[in-house]
Amino acid sequence: MSKLGRRLVVVMLLGIAVYGVIILSRGLTQISVSLQTYAWWTFAAACGLAFTNYLLRFLKWEYYLAHLDVRGIPKGESLLTFLSGFVLTVTPGKVGEVFKSVILQQTRGIPIARTAPIVVAERVTDLIGVIVIITVGSISFPGGALWATLGAIVVGVLLMVVASTKVSDGLLRALTLLPGPLGRLAARIGPKIAVALHGLRGLTAPSKLIWPTILSIGAWGLEGLGLWVILGGFSVRPPLSLTAFFYATATLAGALVPLPGGLGVTDKLLEEQMAHLGGVPSATATAAMLLIRFATLWFAVAVGFVALGALRLRYPQMNADAAPPNDGGAKP
Repeated sequence: MSKLGRRLVVVMLLGIAVYGVIILSRGLTQISVSLQTYAWWTFAAACGLAFTNYLLRFLKWEYYLAHLDVRGIPKGESLLTFLSGFVLTVTPGKVGEVFKSVILQQTRGIPIARTAPIVVAERVTDLIGVIVIITVGSISFPGGALWATLGAIVVGVLLMVVASTKVSDGLLRALTLLPGPLGRLAARIGPKIAVALHGLRGLTAPSKLIWPTILSIGAWGLEGLGLWVILGGFSVRPPLSLTAFFYATATLAGALVPLPGGLGVTDKLLEEQMAHLGGVPSATATAAMLLIRFATLWFAVAVGFVALGALRLRYPQMNADAAPPNDGGAKP
C-alpha cells in the first residue's frame, strides 16, 4: 500500500472509532430507527451542494494563480489539480492541501514556494467567510455572538502576522529562541517561511480579499445549506440561519485544533448544537451529523482521489505519494 493510502487508512480508522463512540453513546437502535424513515435523496443533494462548494473555491484558486501570474494551465487540468488537494483534507487545519502545489511542481515545474502561499490565503478568506456566516446565524439566539467575537480575534491576529513584516519577523525570531529541537527546526525553516509570507502578503492585501471572501461565504454557506437539507430528510426543519451557524462554528472549531479533519471536535460540536440549541432529537442529531460529515469531509477525500487518478493518467511520471518536504519548505 502507498504511503498516502496508509495515511488515509489510519485516519479512517480514527474516524470509525470516533463515530463508533458517538453512536454507542447515543444508542444504535434509536439512530437506526431515525434512518429508516430518512429521505436519502437529501443526502445526494447535500453531496451536490458540497461539490458546488468545491467549484466556488476553485474560482478562488484560479483568482490567486492569476494574481501570481501562473498561467497556461488548461482549466480542466487546473480543476483536477485543485481537487487533488482534497486527498489530504483529513489533515490538521487542512494544511495538506499544499499538496496542490506539489502537483503543480510535478506537472508544470512551478516551484512549490511560489504557489504554497495560496493555501494560507484560502484559509484566511475561508475563516473570514465562516465568521460572517456565524455572525449572521448568531442573531437568532442569545450568546451566539461570542463565537463571532472569538473568531474575529483569530482572524485579526492571523492577518496581522501575514500583513506585517515586523510582526512576522519578530515571531520567527522568537521561535528560534525556543530550546531544543523546536528552536533548531525554527532556525532551519524560518527563512523559507519568510519567503512564503512575502508572497502571501500580496494575496491578502485588502483589495485582494473582497472577491475571494465573497466566494468563501457562498461556498461554506452551501455546506450549511446541505446540513439543513439533510435535517429536512428527517422531517426536522430548524431555521436555515441556525443550521448554517451550527455548521460554521463546528467547522471553525475543527480547523483550529491539531486533529485530522477536526475529527471528534467538529463532529461532537455539530451534534451537540443540533440537539441542545436546535431542538433536534438526539438520535436524529447524531444521524444528521454522520450524514453531513460523509457528504462533506469523506466525499471531499473521494473526489480528491478521483482527481488525482485522472492526473496520473495524464502524467504517468507523477509521484502520487509526493508530499511537501519535511523541513517545511512547502508550507507558508
